[in-house]
Amino acid sequence: MINGPSISNTDLVDPHLLRTFVTVARLGSFSAAAHELGYTQSAVSQQISVLEGDLGAKLFTRRPVAPTTVGLRLLDHAEPLLLRLEAARADLARLSSVAADEVTVAMSPLAAPPSLAAAAHALRGLTVRVVGREEAIASVARGTADVALVDGMAAPSDPLHLTDISPLTTRAVVEQPLAVALPTDHPLAGRSALRLTDLADARWIDAPDAAIPLARLRVSATTDGFRACLRYEGCDVTGLLALVAAGLGLAVLPASAITTAAVPISVPRAVHRIELVHNGTLTGQVARFATAVSATAQASNSRMRTAR
Repeated sequence: MINGPSISNTDLVDPHLLRTFVTVARLGSFSAAAHELGYTQSAVSQQISVLEGDLGAKLFTRRPVAPTTVGLRLLDHAEPLLLRLEAARADLARLSSVAADEVTVAMSPLAAPPSLAAAAHALRGLTVRVVGREEAIASVARGTADVALVDGMAAPSDPLHLTDISPLTTRAVVEQPLAVALPTDHPLAGRSALRLTDLADARWIDAPDAAIPLARLRVSATTDGFRACLRYEGCDVTGLLALVAAGLGLAVLPASAITTAAVPISVPRAVHRIELVHNGTLTGQVARFATAVSATAQASNSRMRTAR
C-alpha cells in the first residue's frame, strides 16, 4: 500500500484527488476506496479532508459514508471532468497508435442493427461489449472501445441526444418501429396501435439500459406520468421481457426485440434509432466496420420509410 500523492491546498483540481473523491462516493466506504486505489485508508481520509477544507464544507457524512448536498454537487462536476481527462489522453494516444487488426465495439443492449452480421463478416476480428448507453459512449471517449453502437427514442430522422463527453462523431445507422411490450393477456394486447399517453398511468418497469428510459417517455408524451412500479437494473433484455410477461409492468422497446405482446405506438411519432459513435477519423478495420454497418442500414431505412 502507498500513501498516495502529495497534498497541498492548491490541489483541489488535481485529478488524483477528484478520482479519490469519486471512488469514495461510488463505493460508500473509505476503506473500500483505499483498497481499490491502492492507497492507505489514512491517505484517502487526508485527501478528502483537503477537499473539504478548500471548499469549507463537508463532502461526506461519515456514518454511513454518503455524499452531502455539497458532495453531490461536486460529484456532478468531478465525474465529467475525469472522463474528459481520460478522453483527452486516449485521443492523443490514437495519434501515434498503429491500426489494429481487431475492432472492439461497445454496444447498448438494444443497439444491434440488422447490418451487424454483415459488418462482422467484413472483419478479421470483432469484440462486442454490451454495456449501458452512457458506458458505451464513455468507452469510446476513454479509448477502451474503437466505436460504439447506441440506441434511443427520437423523432424520425432526428439525432439522439447523447451525453457531451468529448468531441465525438455520430452517424445514423438505422431507425426501427417502437412498440409497447405487454403481457399476452393484457386488455390492450390486441390493439393495432395506441397512443403513448393512453398508458401514462399504467404500471411501468424502469429499465434505463434494457428499454427506452421512462424519463424519455415523459418527454416524448409531454406528461409527468410513466411512473415506475419496479426498477430493473441490467442489460439483459430477455430478463426484462420475462418480467413484462409475468405482469409486473410495461416497457417500450423496438418492436423487433419484443417476444411478448407488442402494440405499435401511433402518437407521438417516434422511432428506435441506432447511431454509430466514434472519435476522430476512422481508419483500417474500424473504417471497414463502420462502412459495412452503414451500407446495409441505408437499405433497411428505405424499407422502413416505404412501410410508413
